[in-house]
Order: sequence, then C-alpha cells, then structure tokens
Amino acid sequence: MNSNCSVCHRRTFLRTALLGSAALFTAPGAFAEKLATARQTAGPFFPDKLPLDTDNDLLILSDSITPAVGEVTHLSGRVTDPSGSAVKGVLVEIWQVDGNGVYLHSRSSGKEKADANFQGYGRFLTDRSGGYYFRTVKPVPYPGRTPHIHVKVSHGGKELLTTQLYIDGHPQNERDGLLKRVSDPAKRKTLLVPFVPVKDSTAGELSANFDIILGVTPADVK
Repeated sequence: MNSNCSVCHRRTFLRTALLGSAALFTAPGAFAEKLATARQTAGPFFPDKLPLDTDNDLLILSDSITPAVGEVTHLSGRVTDPSGSAVKGVLVEIWQVDGNGVYLHSRSSGKEKADANFQGYGRFLTDRSGGYYFRTVKPVPYPGRTPHIHVKVSHGGKELLTTQLYIDGHPQNERDGLLKRVSDPAKRKTLLVPFVPVKDSTAGELSANFDIILGVTPADVK
C-alpha cells in the first residue's frame, strides 16, 4: 500500500468511526442536571514539544503504516453543560503514556524504550452534538501511578477543564494518590471509565466512553 492510499484509508476510518460513535450520544437536555466532571492536575508530562501529527488517531504517525503497540481503544464521548446541552466547537486534547509506560516528554523516564510509532498526544474539535473521538491505546501503569489518560478542554485559548480519566475497576486505583484526592464518591465516579471489548472485533479492540460535563453553559464559551 502506498503512503497516499494509507492516508486516505486512515481519514476514511476516522470519519466513519466518529459517525458510528455519534449514534451513542444522548440528545442534549435529555437528563436532569448532572455533576460536573472532577478537575485533576495536568501533571508534569504535557508534551514539551508537540508532535508534527496532532490529529485524533494516536496509533499512526503521519502517513506511516506501522501502528503503535498496545490494546487499541476507541475513546469517545460528549462535552456538555450540567443540563446536558452540547458544548460544540471546543478543543479536546488528550495525552498519555505509550504501551511501554513512556510519555512524549523529554523528562519522562524510560525514554530508551519509547514506542516511536505512538503519537502520545491528540486533539479534536467537538461537533454539533458536543461529540469527540480518539483512537488510542489502553493506558498502562507506570511507577507511582495507576493507568490514566490526561484530558483538557479549552476554547479560544481559555482552559475550561483539565482532568484525568481512569479505568473503572483497575486494582491500582485505590492506591493512586491523585485519584484518592477526589474523596467524594460521586465526583470520583465522573472520572472512572469502563473499557469494554468492541463486539465482533477480531483484533481485541476496546471502547471507552467518557462524557465530559463542564461547569459552564454553551453561551459561556462563545
């Protein structure tokens, strides 16, 4: 397969995956007021140099055909206000360790074993329903931390929320210092995400849905 065909296939996949995940999104305003997603620190490992490729597919760099190593995960959700109204046109950024537990950061430990095919960072503008989508790998633990993915939501350069999502039920969650700081069980639940097998996937892919509830209304980010 030549590089041009690879790029076309990749873009088609991303468009199709987003449309497919949109069917899972809930109509705006369908529920009563919900608890806003808990805030968490950005940590010390936000990339100190962004990759040339910053799209929403973290498994493939530019026009490469060699994917990153790890359990392929389709991460999607909606960004809403507490009433369920969609917050469209906001920037969702994620960053995380690769399958070997290494960040895209000059001070991350284990740089010698970093996965050169993993993007490490991605971003996506929410659509009309507030939806976003990323293809990444299931996060793995590293010394001192339970598996997690960092998430930031911003608009016009203004940060609206920075947080971290965690694998629901992971045994290391109860020992993680940052997660334990969220002492309210209801607030902690806003950060816990089930990673479930994708039906009929022969590659063992996973799906994770992380709905982000901001403490602002759509009008506040216009």
